[in-house]
Amino acid sequence: MTVKYTKNFLDKLENIFAASEYILRYEKGNFKSGYCVLKESKIVIINKYYTLDGKINALLDIIKELGFNPNDFEDQKIQSLLTELQQTELKL
Repeated sequence: MTVKYTKNFLDKLENIFAASEYILRYEKGNFKSGYCVLKESKIVIINKYYTLDGKINALLDIIKELGFNPNDFEDQKIQSLLTELQQTELKL
């Protein structure tokens, strides 16, 4: 799977978080990696001033870090997207 740097692809990645127990927020911040994951609170914060490419790359990194299991999601589209991302090992 090739990563598409489009608003539509960003929306798909955001839907993964919407269906998970994590809350995704875009805020200004001084994060060294451009994002912050508060695992205890299940909150993901991404620098809102990031470009579209930066937001997508940050979300892909976070998805890999959190290790979402496709079987934990009821939505078939999310399951297939996560499976594709895992099969390509999120090569960026």
